[in-house]
Amino acid sequence: MATRKIQAHVAKKQQKQIFIHTDFIRLDAALKLCDAVQTGGHAKLVITDGEVKVNGEVCLSRGKKLRAGDTFEFQHVVYTVKSEQ
Repeated sequence: MATRKIQAHVAKKQQKQIFIHTDFIRLDAALKLCDAVQTGGHAKLVITDGEVKVNGEVCLSRGKKLRAGDTFEFQHVVYTVKSEQ
């Protein structure tokens, strides 16, 4: 029996930044700010379904406070929170 090698190509994740004027932003608001979702209701659904990662870990809390330097990931896009202060 012949052995075959299979190569998988993993797409790189897109990197984007969002800028905030305050000390923190809630996760659901951040998803709306970067246009990842259209409404707060949609944000709530994707968060509670476990589709969003914060700093590399699945986050189920839509009120999670994101501060400058934090990252969140949704649909293979990684967003970095930056401060404009």
